Amino acid sequence: MATIKRRSTVPYYAAAGTWVLYAAVFPLYKAGHFLLLAIVSAVVFLVMNAICGTQTVEVPDRPKEEKPTGNAELDKMIRDGSLAIAEMKRLDDAIEDESISADIVRLEEVSRKIFDRVKEDPAKLPQIRKFMDYYLPTTLKLLNAYDRAAAAGISGENVDATRTKVEGMMRTIVAAFEKQLDSLFGTETMDISADITVLETMLQREGLVDSGDALHAQDTGSAAQAMGDIKLEL
Repeated sequence: MATIKRRSTVPYYAAAGTWVLYAAVFPLYKAGHFLLLAIVSAVVFLVMNAICGTQTVEVPDRPKEEKPTGNAELDKMIRDGSLAIAEMKRLDDAIEDESISADIVRLEEVSRKIFDRVKEDPAKLPQIRKFMDYYLPTTLKLLNAYDRAAAAGISGENVDATRTKVEGMMRTIVAAFEKQLDSLFGTETMDISADITVLETMLQREGLVDSGDALHAQDTGSAAQAMGDIKLEL
């Protein structure tokens, strides 16, 4: 978060309000009247500017722009991902509920790993298309709705229903994001299983392992192969 100073708008509204109040109470049809009102409004402006002339506010850091990769779809994912991460940080700061904040932090961590994984292997872009086009923006929409409901500062049927529904959905969303990340490692797991199988066969052929050890390793490799065949989808 960056801290900046901004000029307050209060002095301007106070000066404008002076004109409205003066016109409602005193006559305003001679040049002297306008001159007097201008002096009064100027004094009001100076006084209010001295009281609240500047305000210190915090604004979210702008996402760092990465160099184009030459892959238009990948560049779009990187831009959209950076904006999504920045929005998650803002929501985490804005929402006071510790449980929701913890879920947002987890979503941020998993999302960052998803983006990093795809940047390493752009061929996996099709696997996260639905994640980028629907699941991620819908999650941010729900969290923004929760933020607005919490900021309302009241307890009512609609406000409470919104908060309850989002709270009940967060763990499901976190689990879905984690499965999306896990699915990106599916091909790698299958490749590793194939390498292990080949290595076992060669070691056994050269007599470098006992047949019992090779059989146990093959069983393990088969289990890994089976796990690699499981597709986890968001």
